[in-house]
Amino acid sequence: MQKPGIPKGTRDFSPEEMAKRNYIFDTIKSVFKLYGFQQIETPAMENLSTLMGKYGDEGDKLLFKILNSGDFLQTANAEALAEKNSVKLINSISEKGLRYDLTVPFARYVVQHNGELTMPFKRYQIQPVWRADRPQKGRYREFYQCDADVVGSDSLLNEAELVQIVDEVFARFGVNVTLKVNNRKILSGIAEIVGELDRLTDITVAIDKLDKIGLDNVNAELREKGVSAEAVEKLQPIILLSGSNEEKLATLKNVLAESETGLKGIEEIETILGLLSSANLRLTLEIDLTLARGLNYYTGAIFEVKANDVEMGSISGGGRYDNLTGVFGLQGLSGVGISFGADRIYDVLNQLDLYPKETVNATKILFVCFGDAEIAYSMPLVKEVRNAGIPAEIYPTPAKMKKQLGYADSKNIKYVAIVGSDEMEQKKVTLKNMETGEQEMLAVSDVIERIK
Repeated sequence: MQKPGIPKGTRDFSPEEMAKRNYIFDTIKSVFKLYGFQQIETPAMENLSTLMGKYGDEGDKLLFKILNSGDFLQTANAEALAEKNSVKLINSISEKGLRYDLTVPFARYVVQHNGELTMPFKRYQIQPVWRADRPQKGRYREFYQCDADVVGSDSLLNEAELVQIVDEVFARFGVNVTLKVNNRKILSGIAEIVGELDRLTDITVAIDKLDKIGLDNVNAELREKGVSAEAVEKLQPIILLSGSNEEKLATLKNVLAESETGLKGIEEIETILGLLSSANLRLTLEIDLTLARGLNYYTGAIFEVKANDVEMGSISGGGRYDNLTGVFGLQGLSGVGISFGADRIYDVLNQLDLYPKETVNATKILFVCFGDAEIAYSMPLVKEVRNAGIPAEIYPTPAKMKKQLGYADSKNIKYVAIVGSDEMEQKKVTLKNMETGEQEMLAVSDVIERIK
C-alpha cells in the first residue's frame, strides 16, 4: 500500500519543532503585548473580490482559489469552459480564495470595522498564508506570517517603537542583529536630483551591487540602464556614502539640498534616530541607501533586519505606508508595520543553538510504573507535581525498568520518580537525575523544590 504524503510546499512539524516554533511565537507575542498591540485573526479564506488585483498580475496567479460548494459546474461560464479559458472560467466557479498575506485581510478588517476601532489601532496577527508558488529551499506554499501594524497615526514615534520591538525580540532570542533603515522619500529625492525619477528601481538595484561588483561596474550598469553620464556623476557621493549615520545624513543634506522630498526623508530619519537616542538599543542601527524593499508600497521609512552571525536573508522587515485602505475606498489612512520571518528566525536559532533547553523538553519528570498498587500510590503525587506547574507523566503500563528509562531518555525527561514498596512505606519517592545518574529518596514536596 502506498504511504500517504502531504502536498508539495507544505510541512509537518514534529513535537520538538512545534516546541521551538511556539517559543518563537510566544516570545514575539509577549513583546507585542508589552507595547500595547492587540491580537486579531482573520479567516483563512477571503472573498476573491477582496484579494484579486491587490498583488499585481503575478500575485493574482499565485492565489489559491477555492471551488464553490455544491455542483460548481452548474454556474460555470459555458463559453469559457468550451474555450478552456481558466482565467475567465474561475470567476464563475470560484468566489473565495486562501489569503496570500496578512496585510490585505488587515486592510479589509480595518475598513469593515472602521466605526468600532479606537485609533490609532495597534494590531498584531500570527497566522498561516498560502501561495501557489513553485516550492524550493526556504520557499513554501504554506507558511506563517507574524505582523504588527499601527494605523491611523502619522507620528514617527510609532517607527521608533517598532525599532525597539525588534531590539527587544532579538535580545530575548540572543541574536545579534543589524537593523538597516532607509526612507522612500530619500530615494525619490535622489532620483529627482539626477533627473531620472522613472529609473528609481534601476538606480537602487545597481547601487546595491557595490560590494559585489565594485564602483566601475556599478557605473557601467547604470549607463547600460540608460542613466545619463551627468546623472551617474551626480550619483557618486551617494554610491560611495559611508561613515556614521550622522556623516551619511550630512552628505545627503548636501547632495539633496535642491530636493524638497529628499530633505523631508532626511528629516524623518533624523527624528526617528533622535527618539531612539536614549533607548539604549542593543542592535546596530545603520542607514542603508540600497534598501529599497516594497518600493511601490512604502512611502516613508523602510526597515530590514539581518542576523550578524549567520548567512541568511532578511529575518524581519517593514515600513511606513500611506494608503493601506485606499483599495477598499477608505482614503488617507496612514500606517507603519513590521513583519517577523518566523521560518528564517527558526533556522537562525537552530544554527546558533539558541533554544533554551526547557522549550524542547516539555515533560520534567516521569513516574515509573511497576504495578497497580504503585500506580494508585503515584496518581495523587503526579497531581501534586502538576498542581505546582511542573509537566509530569506517569508510564501507563507496568514494564521493565530499562524500557521506562529508555522512554524518559528519548523524550529528554531529566527526572524519573521510582516508586517501590520501600518508598510507599516511607511516603516518599526515589528521584533519579537522568543527566548525573544520582538518586535520592525524597518527599514529594522536596521533589517539587528540587525540580523548580
